[in-house]
Amino acid sequence: MTWPTEQDELIARQLELAALRPALWNPPEHLLIGAVWICFPRGLRGSGAAGDPAWAAAVVQTGGEADGRDLRRRREVVGQELRRGRASGPYLPGLLALRPGPLCEYVVRRLVPAPDVLLLDATGADHPRRAGFATHLGAVLDLPTIGVTHRPLIATGPWPADEPGATSALAIDGEQVATWLRTKPGARPLVVHPGWRTDLATAVRVINLCNAGRRTPEPLRRARQAARLLRGP
Repeated sequence: MTWPTEQDELIARQLELAALRPALWNPPEHLLIGAVWICFPRGLRGSGAAGDPAWAAAVVQTGGEADGRDLRRRREVVGQELRRGRASGPYLPGLLALRPGPLCEYVVRRLVPAPDVLLLDATGADHPRRAGFATHLGAVLDLPTIGVTHRPLIATGPWPADEPGATSALAIDGEQVATWLRTKPGARPLVVHPGWRTDLATAVRVINLCNAGRRTPEPLRRARQAARLLRGP
């Protein structure tokens, strides 16, 4: 599957992806959780453009047991891939794949060991065409994905209780498409988005498994940190 380079082409692809119903992923007992993050130059304003410098990092971390037992001491990064590259296009709302798609695919495909599931800063069905970048990248990679963002894109819903693991629904026209998840008391909750081959229950369970007491899930935090170190000051 190639990455669209034009808006109309991407919109058509998103509509196709939203109509698909792939088999849901069944997490193995011992999870390898991957994450990918891309940084752009500091101070970059506006929507950017094709050719902007970009720094990508992908990591794989042990995630503990799929039954939810607390195994924080065993969580460690077991694989990492870094890449300096270029943005493939500008950022346009609802059309994120035009900008980081090829570079994200590049670093994730080179991860050793390969992850069982991938986290990224993107949405799934919380999207005007119900297929955000988390869904798109998963379909391209044929890899289960979960989006984690600071706020919803278009879905709405009240915040959950202020206790770790608390959730509350985010919906579009009465249909739940994502969930608020409180990962740290006193901190703003995150939005968890089922992506490719994941559902709400599985997405929340995976994020809780890799929570290390910080607001951001640990694999995604490690990927963000690595990408920023690669970019430099």
